[in-house]
Amino acid sequence: MSEPTIAARLQHKLLLLTNDATLRDGLQHALPDGWVMHATLDLDSLGSFEQLLLYRFAFLDLDCLTDTFDPQDAIRKVRMEWLLNVPIFCFGGSADERDAARLNRADRFFERDEAAERLIQYCHQFRW
Repeated sequence: MSEPTIAARLQHKLLLLTNDATLRDGLQHALPDGWVMHATLDLDSLGSFEQLLLYRFAFLDLDCLTDTFDPQDAIRKVRMEWLLNVPIFCFGGSADERDAARLNRADRFFERDEAAERLIQYCHQFRW
C-alpha cells in the first residue's frame, strides 16, 4: 500500500508555524469543525516532504524568530529545498520581513489581529 493514503489526503489539516501560545490557542478556538491544526516550528518533525503535502495550507508567524527557527528559512525550505507549492499565508512581521517573505515566494500577508478571521476564510476556501 502506498503512503500517504487517499483518506489521509482528504483530511482537513493546516500547519501553524508559531511559538505564540496565546495566538495558537485563539486560532484553535476559531478552527472550524472537521479541521485539524498542527502547530510546530520544526518542519523536519513532520517527516518527509510528502507529509507536508497533506496540509491544505500553512500559517506562518513572521514575528517568531528564535535561535532555532527563522520564518524566512522555513519558506525557503518549503519552496526551494522541497520545491512544494503548499500555500503559505504569513501574518505579523515588519515591512522588511514581509518583503523578504515575498521574495522567498510566500503567498499572502496580513496583520496578527486578522489571523482568526483569515483562518476561517482559508479553511472555507480549502475545504475541497
